[in-house]
Amino acid sequence: MISDAPVRLAVFDFDGTSIRGNSPVLLVRHLVRKRMLPPSVVVRILLWAVAYKLRLPQNESWVRCLVFRAFARKPVREVDQFLRDFYDSTVERRFRTQADEAMHQHTEAGEVVVVVSATFEPLVLRAMESHSFQYQISTRMKVAADETYTNEVEGLPVEGARKLSAVREFANAQYGEDGWKLAFAYGDHHSDRSILQAAETAYAVNPDRPLARMARRCGWPVLHWR
Repeated sequence: MISDAPVRLAVFDFDGTSIRGNSPVLLVRHLVRKRMLPPSVVVRILLWAVAYKLRLPQNESWVRCLVFRAFARKPVREVDQFLRDFYDSTVERRFRTQADEAMHQHTEAGEVVVVVSATFEPLVLRAMESHSFQYQISTRMKVAADETYTNEVEGLPVEGARKLSAVREFANAQYGEDGWKLAFAYGDHHSDRSILQAAETAYAVNPDRPLARMARRCGWPVLHWR
């Protein structure tokens, strides 16, 4: 029998929620060690990071363009392999056991697990090969006609309120406007509040202070994942 019930989505943030730490920050450190970014670019990224910590308004596209200066005009296949290798050596060991277990439980319950992230798409695609999520929505960089990367973002970074709109666009295209529900959402940062507020059940994972306050007000469970 074919069910008419809407597909139930379980949406996970990546950095700080599914993994310990922040993959773009880890990537910048990796690129600095390999001397793949000029010092002037590194200084600009560090200044952006300070402003981000102070919760000042930020241009998310701008900083991703700076990071991808390391890969501009290089073949897509070469860069994607570099990022896959970086994921394997640095990020994979940071994937939280509890996130993996929660994803598996949602999959077993018949829910569709989606990771939504501001990080670069090749990193999340690599993670999807060995973890229990079926779809991902992440920041994609533009590719030139000659199949090399530019250092420009395609569209908008999948960050903040954009995460919710990106999930809606994906789900409407995949299942139809009335064919899905945002059943569960997991996030760690106050910038995840839009997608958490839209979910039937929201979880604050190791939340920062603003998100912890919001979780208390909204009655969201707070998860302490290692």
